[in-house]
Amino acid sequence: MSYAVTIPGDTVWTLPPLILHPFNERVSPSALLENSKAALMLSGLIPGDGSDDAELKRRLLAGRTSEARMLFFLGKDVFRWMEQCTEWAAVAEVVRDLALAPQSFAGLLTTHPPPAVRDKLLRWGVSDYVSIFSRAIGLHAAFAEPPSPELVTAEFLRSYYRYADALYRAWLDAQPYPAITSANFRFELYASGEYSQLLESQWAE
Repeated sequence: MSYAVTIPGDTVWTLPPLILHPFNERVSPSALLENSKAALMLSGLIPGDGSDDAELKRRLLAGRTSEARMLFFLGKDVFRWMEQCTEWAAVAEVVRDLALAPQSFAGLLTTHPPPAVRDKLLRWGVSDYVSIFSRAIGLHAAFAEPPSPELVTAEFLRSYYRYADALYRAWLDAQPYPAITSANFRFELYASGEYSQLLESQWAE
């Protein structure tokens, strides 16, 4: 459970940047789209394409597996960032006394991201960033390896997003933590290639 804390003055601290790396799943956007259509066909929301139910269920499971695996890798980046933030908070003056936990930074990312981060996500086409980041955290909190048909049941993969939501809530409530907002804590968001270019330009200067 979160609890409110009092931040002295109007100080704004800069956290380490959140760097997102590309996925190595080799799944094309068109394949993900076709697999997502399978769920709509099975539910009768769109006309079928001639495929039988067995093939549609296979495509649905393949799509869900790819989605869950990509969220797992996203969660890996987010957990790395939360660890960096926690290490920073353990030594920073004033902030050290707040006893910030990884859940504090997860709440900042999902509920109170800095305006610049929110705007960048929207420019990237990520409108439901709350669900995406929270599910990524939930899956990575529970799995040591990316979910796959060999590791989890087909039922889990078909509804992985529901399980991921529950896993995130369980992880968030695992310990009391102080809630923080972008009023006092800011950070930048980069794709890994973008961040590398930024470092190169700084080195060149």
